[in-house]
Amino acid sequence: MSELITAELVDLDLSATTKDAAARSLAERMVAAHRVTDLDGFLADVAAREAQMPTGLDGGIGIPHCRSEHVSAPTLAFGRSGAGIDFGAADGPADLVFLIAAPTGADDDHLTILSGLARRLMDPEFTAALRAGTDPRAVAALIRGEEAPEEPEREQVETGKQEQAETGTEATGGTGAAESVPFRIVAVTSCPTGIAHTYMAAESLAAAGRAEGVEVTVETQGSAGFKKLDPAVVAAADAVIWAHDVEVREKARFRGKPLVDVGVKAGINRPAELIAEARRRAERGEIATASDSDKASGSGDGDGNGSGADHAHFGVRLRTYLMSGVSYMVPFVAAGGLLIALSFAIGGYEIASAKSVADHFVWGEADSWAALLNQIGSAAFGFLVPVLAGYIAYGMADRPALVPGFVGGAIALTVNAGFLGGLVAGLLAGAVVMAVQRVPVHATLRGIMPVLVIPLIASAVVGFLMFIVVGKPIASLQNALTDWLNGLSGSNAVILGVVLGLMMCFDMGGPLNKVAYAFAVGGLADPTQGSLKVMAAVMAAGMVPPLAMALATTVRRRLFTKTERENGRAAWVLGASFITEGAIPFAAADPLRVIPSVMAGGAVTGALSMAFGATLRAPHGGVFVVPLIGEPFLYLLAIAAGTLVATALVVLLKGARRTAPEAAGDAGADGSRVTVAA
Repeated sequence: MSELITAELVDLDLSATTKDAAARSLAERMVAAHRVTDLDGFLADVAAREAQMPTGLDGGIGIPHCRSEHVSAPTLAFGRSGAGIDFGAADGPADLVFLIAAPTGADDDHLTILSGLARRLMDPEFTAALRAGTDPRAVAALIRGEEAPEEPEREQVETGKQEQAETGTEATGGTGAAESVPFRIVAVTSCPTGIAHTYMAAESLAAAGRAEGVEVTVETQGSAGFKKLDPAVVAAADAVIWAHDVEVREKARFRGKPLVDVGVKAGINRPAELIAEARRRAERGEIATASDSDKASGSGDGDGNGSGADHAHFGVRLRTYLMSGVSYMVPFVAAGGLLIALSFAIGGYEIASAKSVADHFVWGEADSWAALLNQIGSAAFGFLVPVLAGYIAYGMADRPALVPGFVGGAIALTVNAGFLGGLVAGLLAGAVVMAVQRVPVHATLRGIMPVLVIPLIASAVVGFLMFIVVGKPIASLQNALTDWLNGLSGSNAVILGVVLGLMMCFDMGGPLNKVAYAFAVGGLADPTQGSLKVMAAVMAAGMVPPLAMALATTVRRRLFTKTERENGRAAWVLGASFITEGAIPFAAADPLRVIPSVMAGGAVTGALSMAFGATLRAPHGGVFVVPLIGEPFLYLLAIAAGTLVATALVVLLKGARRTAPEAAGDAGADGSRVTVAA
């Protein structure tokens, strides 16, 4: 544990001037220390995490971090910059940069150390010591906590009570008036990686609570798991703060209390404001339901204020619900689709009609193995619609909605309502549970509501609606959609391919991209020739942006900075793997030239894929599933054509600039660029 950071991983004179260059400089030290196995692959993971949300914090701190399969051991590298590096913090550049690298399977002990560091970054004395340090060995020891050992990791950060015990005084509210009982807040903090922001927000809220005389107890839902707040503490709380960028777990515990629902960075940067807002909401008598946080999902900035009901549009919430179900469904599609595709590759399409392997299996026959793969894959596919419906409902109303959601999804299969039936069943289940949760009940019944009463009532209502009211009309609509997809040919198929290609490439992992992908994956729940063509077109178009940028940085190097050229090398692998987000760094740096170019390339690829009749059963895999693609040669030709179109356009548009990066003094080391007129 003591070797999480060593002197060799400390750079007290970090010369980089951009966040990409800083990450590369510190990552190179990790490679030299044999902590990172693939520099470009690791940096691509860091960039993808940075694209989700900037990692700059107020106070001159940057904490780029990620989980990556290219990390062999949990590692921390530290750099101190004299000039400052922009990591997106509101108060300006960062001079203290921590690059945190965690393996995909990091153990709890190491994550405890990393989370402890995140909390210490909220201590001004600690950061002052880092700025004053002159010896890398002493700085590494300070970061490891050897000079001032930290107490063991706490999953709950509590303030107010301890302060009272130490001073013998009563806590006071923000108004300065003495109170016999302090204002009490419970909070939950969480972030996508669960390594740094989660714990920094917890410590920041705790410190603000001490300053305001407010009793704050925080539950950190981090990578090392979480320990639930004591139910008695939750029951006694006057208000709740959620500072989170991923779904709060077991939200129903906080129902009926004033709620402030914000992104995790707000918990770090504006804790006093959040506490003040919580007090105001409590004074106004506002209460929150278990689903209020869903209304805020997708707000985009991760640093909003107020509850979700204040600022989220219904369309945003609806997309969040649907994507919750799709995200849980995709692994079933991936496993089932690949198994079925492999079975066809081994035994041909007729293997789908083979006898059950439970009754007939010959170890030495390839057809028996093909039938086994096909039947396992088909079993996985049988879960698609129930899982979709169950987790749409879960996204709306938490665990009590799982049972009616799964029941509704199963009924959708029974009445042949398919994927559309699953969508409707999930939404109905979530809505019914939310309605039941709003009904006031006696305290003696609250304990059995989520495990007995709500699933019972909601399942009965959803079952009635799916069997009697909406099931058959949805089945008719599903059949019409299936017939339409199967009947697509000629110009109609090409137009659909163009639309899907444009959507996949416009925001490269954003809402439009996800909608197109969800449409394609949904078709795999009831695979037909038409839906398999759609899946092929969507994956082909999604591969174009990173491949085009990789090719452009190869053929016209002078149009790109050194950092972009290095990102271009990683983009080859990302594009080939159908990771569209590999083009995001290029689009963020030059959106007016890159985005239209890759959209044009994606449209060409989608149109050609549909025109060629290429099919695909797997929802992911890129070139690695080409042997399982129908018309593989023409499929690759479509991808190549779109890549060439996008590359030619981006080179043409960038070449039209009056000043190229190198002509503006770009030394190639810092990744900087000049802004010039189009």
